[in-house]
Amino acid sequence: YLATFALLLLVYWSVAGTRVPLYLSSRKAWQAVAQRLPPSAVVADLGSGLGGLLLFLAQQRPEGRYVGMEVAPLPFLLSWLRMRLCSGRCEVRWGSLWHADLQAFDVVYAYLSPVPMADLWRKIQREMRPGTLFISNTFQVPGVEPSEVVQLDDLHQSRLYLYRLGAGGKVL
Repeated sequence: YLATFALLLLVYWSVAGTRVPLYLSSRKAWQAVAQRLPPSAVVADLGSGLGGLLLFLAQQRPEGRYVGMEVAPLPFLLSWLRMRLCSGRCEVRWGSLWHADLQAFDVVYAYLSPVPMADLWRKIQREMRPGTLFISNTFQVPGVEPSEVVQLDDLHQSRLYLYRLGAGGKVL
């Protein structure tokens, strides 16, 4: 029982503080994201979990650069080990997305929960450049109309909400 508790603690370490559990994006979500990347995109995955999206993008779009951010210990460690296969195009950083500077990214992807979406949107508006893209899996930014909604034919019938940023953090 103690080993099971320790394992669960390593996976769900941050849930009490962030109220964001581990969600794993579907392969259909990965494919939809890959189709929408600009050439040589620099992409951030906030709460990157096991790094599946990053590794898929690096394989499909090798001209880009892919950065994950993860705060749960075991997913971070497994992702970090998997990134060794990525030939320098992928990396995962330990730490909170709230401490990350989003200015360098062309695309930011998140599959979090409804809880942080309003605060995350304010951060995105402050830090992301005009013309960049924020993609949220399943959870819409409250009160903000997305530029595009992509219905995925995956197990959960998920949706991707795409927000193309204009001047002043407004959605185009």
